[in-house]
Amino acid sequence: MVRSAVGKIFKRVVPLFFVMFVANYVDRVNIGFAQDQLRADVGISAAAFGFGAGLFFVAYALFEVPSNMLMERFGAKIWLTRIMITWGLVATAMAFVTSTEMFYALRFLLGVAEAGFFPAVIYYFTRWLPDADRGRATAVFLMGSGTASVIAGPLSGALLEMHGLLGHSGWQWMFFLEGLASVLLGLVVFRFLDNRLEDATWLTAPEKTALAAAIDAEQAARTAERGTAKVSRTRLLTDPQMLLFCWLYFAISLALYAVTFWLPSIVDDIGGLSEFEVGLLVAVPWLCAIAAVYVTGRASDRTGRRRPFLVGTLLLGALGTLLATLVSPWFALVALCLAAMGFKTSSPVFWTIPQSYLDARVAAPAIALVNSLGNLGGFVSPTAFGILQDATGSTRGGLIGLSVVGVLAALSVALVRGGGRNDRPRGRRTATGPAPATVSATAGAGAADPPADAAPGSPAH
Repeated sequence: MVRSAVGKIFKRVVPLFFVMFVANYVDRVNIGFAQDQLRADVGISAAAFGFGAGLFFVAYALFEVPSNMLMERFGAKIWLTRIMITWGLVATAMAFVTSTEMFYALRFLLGVAEAGFFPAVIYYFTRWLPDADRGRATAVFLMGSGTASVIAGPLSGALLEMHGLLGHSGWQWMFFLEGLASVLLGLVVFRFLDNRLEDATWLTAPEKTALAAAIDAEQAARTAERGTAKVSRTRLLTDPQMLLFCWLYFAISLALYAVTFWLPSIVDDIGGLSEFEVGLLVAVPWLCAIAAVYVTGRASDRTGRRRPFLVGTLLLGALGTLLATLVSPWFALVALCLAAMGFKTSSPVFWTIPQSYLDARVAAPAIALVNSLGNLGGFVSPTAFGILQDATGSTRGGLIGLSVVGVLAALSVALVRGGGRNDRPRGRRTATGPAPATVSATAGAGAADPPADAAPGSPAH
C-alpha cells in the first residue's frame, strides 16, 4: 500500500512542485534579459541594476523565518498558494517600473513574497513521503531551477521580441506575461494540492493509513535517536569548519548568481543578435552545466571522494571566467560554458561534504546556517558587478574577480574535513553519534540550491 501511495504522489504532486520551481526561478532571474532595456527606458544604471538584483536575497533572508511560522499556522497548501500568487503579482508589476526606486522596491517585495517557498515544499514532503523517497522527490523538485535556466533564455528572448506591441516595450511584455503565468499557476496549485494525507481523495483509505503509519513511525524513531537537544547558531559559529563551509558556499553563490544575472548582457556584446537569438545562446552554458552536474554527480557518488571533485569544479569555473576576459565575444561564450559547468556543479558536490562531517543532531541548524550566510553571495556579486561595470564600462573586472574567488575557494577545500567515503562526524561541536546519510551529488541540480535533506526551516536560496 505504501509503494502504491508513493507512486501516485510522484505522478500528481512532485511534477506540480517541479513546474512551480520553474516558474519561480524564471521570475527571479528574468531581469538579466531586460538589463539593457531598463537602462534605456527607465535610466537604471549597471550599479543600480546589480544592487536591485541582489535586494531579492536580502528580503528573502529577512522574511524566511516569519514565513515559515505562518506556514505552520495556515498549512502548506494555503501558504504555497499565497506565495505563488503574490510573487506572480509582484513579478507582473515589474512591467510598470518607472524609476530606480520602484525597481528596488519591487525586487525587495519579490523576495518577501517568495520567502518560505522552498521550506514549505520540503515540509510538505516530510508529511507525505517516507525517508526513502524524499531525496528523490527533492531532486526532481530542484531540477526545476536547472530546467528554468535553460528555458528562461529562449522564452524571455521571444517575449522581448514583442517590443512595440500595443505600444509597450518588450521588457514590459516579458515581466507581465511571465508573472501572470505564476499567478495562474497559483490557482492550479490551490485546485490540485491537498493539505493533509486524509484530504487526498485520489488515495484509497488503505493507502492513506499505511503511508501515515510509515511516516509516523519514522518520525518517532528519529525523535528517539536525536532527542530534543537544540544547538544555537552562535555556538555553531565557533566551529572553524562551519566558518569554512559558510565561506565556500558564499563563494559558490557569488559566482553562480553573477553569471546568472550578467550572462545575457555578456552574450549581447557579441553584436548583431536579436533578443531571441541572445536568449537561445544564453541557454547553451546551462545545458552544458546540467550535463556536467549529472556526470560529475555520478562519478562523485561512485568514488565517494567529494573534495577532489569540488576543487576541480571550482577551478574549472575560475578558468572559464578568466578565459572570458581574454578572448573574442564568441569564444567568451565557450569560456562561460566552462564557467557555468564548474560553478553549477560545485554546489551539489559541496553539499555532500557538510553532511558527511556533521552529526545528525546538529545537521539541521548547521545546514540552515551555511545556507543563509552563504546565500548572501547572491546579493554581493550582482552589486559588485554593477559597480565595476559603471566604473570601467566593462564586465572584465567582475569576471577576473570571479576567477580569483574560484581559485581561493578551491585552495580552501584543502582545509575541509568531511567529503570522503570513510569520513565520520568529529570534534566536540559536532557531538558524537552516527552521521546522517549523504545525499547524492546529483540531487542538487539547481543554481546554488540547498541540499536535498535540508531542514524545513532552513533558508532556501
